Amino acid sequence: MRQFRKSAIAASLLTALAIVTPATAATFDGDWNVQIASSNAACTNGASVSIGINNGQVASTNAAVTAAGRVAEAGAIQVTMSSGMKRAVGSGRLTGTSGSGTWRAALCSGTWTAQRN
Repeated sequence: MRQFRKSAIAASLLTALAIVTPATAATFDGDWNVQIASSNAACTNGASVSIGINNGQVASTNAAVTAAGRVAEAGAIQVTMSSGMKRAVGSGRLTGTSGSGTWRAALCSGTWTAQRN
């Protein structure tokens, strides 16, 4: 009887932990296409960049652009992208199949949107 009670308590605790544990950042793993818009007419507008997310880590899938960053469990994303001497920092939020946010660089800033491929 005592062993059954311990097993029942352990099962209850595991069930409770499963309910309150948030989804992992791996939920966002896969290939994403990011559209970049600039709020400054003097800056390049309409660029498209492909990134990959693996276990919450961001990496570029394009040799011309380096991307690094992290996606948090709730979908918040922080990323740094660079190409040659140019560097931009972005942040925002991803959902299951899309996302959006803002970015800034030395002389430019704007918004971005993303779609999962």
